[in-house]
Amino acid sequence: MDSDKIRLEIATPYRQVLDVEVDEVIAPGEEGQFGVLPGHTPFLSTITVGELIYRQGNQLRYVAVAHGYAEVEYHRVTVLLDAAELPEEIDVDRAEAARRRAEGRLAELSQEDHDFYDALAALDRAMNRLHVVRTRTPNYKG
Repeated sequence: MDSDKIRLEIATPYRQVLDVEVDEVIAPGEEGQFGVLPGHTPFLSTITVGELIYRQGNQLRYVAVAHGYAEVEYHRVTVLLDAAELPEEIDVDRAEAARRRAEGRLAELSQEDHDFYDALAALDRAMNRLHVVRTRTPNYKG
């Protein structure tokens, strides 16, 4: 591997989503976004629902991600997530249905209800998937 590159690996319990060489990684950490360039000091971070961005040359690429962990090493970033989808993999109809279900559940629950925060998390994931597919898919027409 080129010492000016980072090996980015993204995996869920169900599949390996990516294994590519990149120039930069920007991820949604629990404490805010963090960026990684080649030679970065190693650290561990939690990952929240959001958009992971990676750069290959001048091209930015995006991944919709849900909770997990990132391990940063000098020339490797390993991201283990509950869920991750590339924009072209996102089924807009399914994401819209998930959004509607979550909004319906939230309308029926109070903040004191244990399921309220599960519904809020489901809405967050659905909205993130919709954002990524709508804003990051070239020629998206929806």
